[in-house]
Amino acid sequence: MRNLRFDNRFVRELPGDPEPGGHVRQVHGACYSRVMPTPVRKPQLLAWSPEVAALLGLNGADLRSPEFADVFAGNALLPGMEPYAACYGGHQFGNWAGQLGDGRAITLGETINDRGERWELQLKGAGPTPYSRRADGRAVLRSSIREFLCSEAMHHLGVPTTRALCLVGTGERVIRDMFYDGNPRPEPGAVVCRVAPSFIRFGNFEIFASRGEEALLGRLIDFTIARDFPEIEGDPATRRVRWFEEVCRRTAVLMAHWTRVGFVHGVMNTDNMSILGLTIDYGPYGWIDNFDPEWTPNTTDAGGRRYRFGHQPQVAHWNLWQLANAIYPAIGDVQPLEAALLAYADIHERENRRMTAAKLGFAQWQDADGALVADLHRLLQDGEMDMTIFFRRLADVDAPSDAGPVPARFADVFYTQDRRAVVQEGFAAWLLRYGERIRQEALPAAERRVAMNAVNPLFVPRNYLAQQAIDAAEQGDLSLVEELLDVFRRPYDDQAGRERFAEKRPDWARHKAGCSMLSCSS
Repeated sequence: MRNLRFDNRFVRELPGDPEPGGHVRQVHGACYSRVMPTPVRKPQLLAWSPEVAALLGLNGADLRSPEFADVFAGNALLPGMEPYAACYGGHQFGNWAGQLGDGRAITLGETINDRGERWELQLKGAGPTPYSRRADGRAVLRSSIREFLCSEAMHHLGVPTTRALCLVGTGERVIRDMFYDGNPRPEPGAVVCRVAPSFIRFGNFEIFASRGEEALLGRLIDFTIARDFPEIEGDPATRRVRWFEEVCRRTAVLMAHWTRVGFVHGVMNTDNMSILGLTIDYGPYGWIDNFDPEWTPNTTDAGGRRYRFGHQPQVAHWNLWQLANAIYPAIGDVQPLEAALLAYADIHERENRRMTAAKLGFAQWQDADGALVADLHRLLQDGEMDMTIFFRRLADVDAPSDAGPVPARFADVFYTQDRRAVVQEGFAAWLLRYGERIRQEALPAAERRVAMNAVNPLFVPRNYLAQQAIDAAEQGDLSLVEELLDVFRRPYDDQAGRERFAEKRPDWARHKAGCSMLSCSS
């Protein structure tokens, strides 16, 4: 572990806050504040990702050493680490929120692995920073387990994401009011080590634009391009435009992936949008069980449903507009920014069609497929069908033998028999149309099934599964966390003996906190 090599370009090449200490303040003219993690009482390694450890060049001996838990709880530093919290702003639920920053996240440094890859190591829940506002900078076990599991699950699903190295218990209690309803309670604390090439987000640029700090804005843009987008070439002005175009492209692809697997971020504020097009900041996220474009897991968003499942691509577009507004002073020309934003819509539509065609077993999207998919979405919603299970069952449809009544293989797709009765006739008719469409592909049924199952996951981190793991972990049993982490390594494969992890949401979880309702409290 002590062989980790650090090359901390962010703090070396960008200006920092000259004022020392972690006391809350407005930070001007700086990209970060140096701050030390706050030590915890009894650090204990609870879980880790072997894949991420290997990515960083860490081995089993490193993970088993007491020093590992000390470092990744924030009690000790390795040579070369230079901890800091980043300064950024953001639009939250559509409104400018001013300075935000890393309120409970502290970056330890940027390590370079043997392949020359740069990985930023960031502790979430490591204590207060100048950006903590009125909070304590800590995180609880329940939210930390959710972030740890989902980060790794998303990677194995093929969705661009930050990663998670480990989960460390602090041996301390943290007071949280889960739903902000006057019922705080002590919960076990934890720290997650998040890993990504960069944690720079849209809000890092917005804060400097909002303050008129245009020189620093341009400096941060050029730094981001040089470090995180080295493939972009040309003169400085051209590179800045191409960079924004690439940010739009990556964001469009990410939104299509979220739709493909049924992921709902829950709080798509601009400070939660990665400049690399990664899924970042796993807070009150959720997974679609019964298909519902209007669903959001975040109770804070229950009224407006701004960040609902079916609205995420539009929100991402709006967020990119805010980024375009922020970087305009460094570009000086509105036309290329508007062109990139128009391209976002085209790229998202193309990627969404491509991924949808693959989910349905089509080699190429055809114009008539739009109506077929729109009708399917209505049936899925009206019939209260499980999205994940439906697409796995669809791979088994073998036209034309499935004409007529809804095949028995779809019996476990419906959440209630009443809803099944509502769509029975329409669903049977849709399957006939689908059968005609797949016959056009001239692909053997076995090959089509393999292709569809390669893009339609069998196992996803359903909300109720995460909650079951949390309930056990809070009693000291981490075995379900470990098993789920292993299940999610192969989300597209049948796994004998693990069929229960592919079942639809049980009735008891329909309205249970942590399963259908979440908040930003962690």
